Amino acid sequence: YIATKQSMEDKKEFIEIIKANEGLIYKVVKVYSNSREDEQDLYQEIVYQLWKSFPSFRMEAKISTWMYRIALNTSIGFLSKEKKKGNYFPIDEGLLNISDYSDPLKQEQVDVLYAQIKLLNTIEKAIILLYLEEKTYDEIAAITGFSTTNIGTRLGRIKQKIIAQIKK
Repeated sequence: YIATKQSMEDKKEFIEIIKANEGLIYKVVKVYSNSREDEQDLYQEIVYQLWKSFPSFRMEAKISTWMYRIALNTSIGFLSKEKKKGNYFPIDEGLLNISDYSDPLKQEQVDVLYAQIKLLNTIEKAIILLYLEEKTYDEIAAITGFSTTNIGTRLGRIKQKIIAQIKK
């Protein structure tokens, strides 16, 4: 229970937004967490941060842009806290086996890609995740705060890095 002065109307709207965009949150959580417990904690923290900032959301940006910005910032902060605590766990192989595809070959390719994404630094993870979500360079720039040109350059380097890692 979150004690706030937000109206019942706000709560209903917020719940609808979360339900409609839950996949967005899960994708961010999957990339930035290394265990089921971390996934659950991070998911809750992202929803909490979204709720806290919901009253100040003025619909000037797309809802997905606003949600990605908060989810990524929360995840990066969460990751920093986990590293400081010293409770940084190795990748939970069970998470990589969550089946999203009925085609085993496609699922294997996705699993390999996610494993490689987990090896990237926090900013690279955010950029490639947004790219895989088919966000435009302009949208990625708006979410991350980098210039559109910088996003293009970074994406090229990230793709090369992932390809090199997979070839090893």
